[in-house]
Amino acid sequence: MINLQETLLDIAKAIVDSPEEVRVTQEEDENTVTLTLTVAPDDMGMVIGRHGRIAKAIRTVIKAASVNTGKKVNVDIR
Repeated sequence: MINLQETLLDIAKAIVDSPEEVRVTQEEDENTVTLTLTVAPDDMGMVIGRHGRIAKAIRTVIKAASVNTGKKVNVDIR
C-alpha cells in the first residue's frame, strides 16, 4: 500500500525552495483521510501555482494514489 503522507511530502519537497520546512500531517476518520501540507510562506505561491493549477494537480495525484485505500482523501494546503 502507498504511504500517502510520504508521497505528498516528496511531491512538495520537489517543488519548493525550502524543502526542510515542508511538513505533512495526517488526520484519519472512519471514511476520510485529511492530509495537511504546510510550507514556508515564501513557497506558498510555488505550491499553489497560477490559478491553483499546481495545487489541483497535487490533489489529483494524491487522490489517484489513494484509490486502493477505500477512503476519501482531502489535501489542505496551509
